Amino acid sequence: MNIQSPDATMTDFQAEKALVRAHHAALSAATPETVAAALAAHTSADWHWRGMCPFDERRGAAAVAEVFWAPLLAALTSMQRREDIFFAGLNEIDGFSGRWVVSMGHLMGLFDAPWLGIRPTRKLAMLRYAEFHRVADGRIVETAQFVDIPHLMVQAGQNPFGPATAQHLVQPGPRTHDGLLDDPQPAEDGVATLSAINAMIGDLGTWSLGLPLEEELRRTWVEDMLWWGPEGIGATYTIPRYAKQHSGPFRAAFTDRTRTGHIARLAEGHYGGFFGWPNFTARHKGGFMGLPGTDRPAEFRVVDIYRREGDKLAENWVFIDILHFYRSQGVDLLARMEAINGG
Repeated sequence: MNIQSPDATMTDFQAEKALVRAHHAALSAATPETVAAALAAHTSADWHWRGMCPFDERRGAAAVAEVFWAPLLAALTSMQRREDIFFAGLNEIDGFSGRWVVSMGHLMGLFDAPWLGIRPTRKLAMLRYAEFHRVADGRIVETAQFVDIPHLMVQAGQNPFGPATAQHLVQPGPRTHDGLLDDPQPAEDGVATLSAINAMIGDLGTWSLGLPLEEELRRTWVEDMLWWGPEGIGATYTIPRYAKQHSGPFRAAFTDRTRTGHIARLAEGHYGGFFGWPNFTARHKGGFMGLPGTDRPAEFRVVDIYRREGDKLAENWVFIDILHFYRSQGVDLLARMEAINGG
């Protein structure tokens, strides 16, 4: 799967990390009224921002502030960034030329005002997030901003789903508590992590490896793997339970899966990840998250972030744009939430 091996001399991403740290600090100090200026301080004039449904793609700090950050800061007051994973790397997809910085964790605050029709609780709330930032010429020029909107719905008691196959949780960071890679990492560690991720992608293919599912998974995952899935699916633990509680049901619900495509895929140290827009499409036969089959193509915009142990993957934090998936199946999940919960 590797296009080539990244240049071992190009593993110092301290300037890019410092820029993203400054970007985060500016956001932490911002208000709904000042957030556009805070975003503009570290992004390019034509900054390309990809957000979850219903935000989708935007250009420039003012547009991103208007649709996403200003309303979120007004709703989730006294916001803190509770970061669990932070790393950088060269993008395999463009031949290891683009330099990206990844941050993952929760945006924590007091849910004091409505957001996207979700009624506030005036209680503590944790919004799962993952960000991929491409840095060039001292500016953030491209960002993927994934947040788990359904996770906030469920925390606020406004569940739009039926029973999940796995477990709803406010999810922790790595078991090893070493996910914040502020310092440079040995080049060989990042190469090994990217190799493990690519081995898993190669096995996944189009679900046609020909092995029983658990045997397939054991090729690239440790036995006590942790899969931290998005709200509506949930988290699951160990290969047998992951196969039963997500991977098996997911494969049974879809057919005609396209091959995987990514915009960025990178690794540093024992951490790595990717995102796509979309990662793949598949035809929905029925049953996923309780939905009846539509026979329509379904688009999956996904972030996967991994922790490696040895030569296999041990933990996986997954973000799926569930609202976009539902939209592709003819369902407005935000409207459904309001209808179910007496909006």
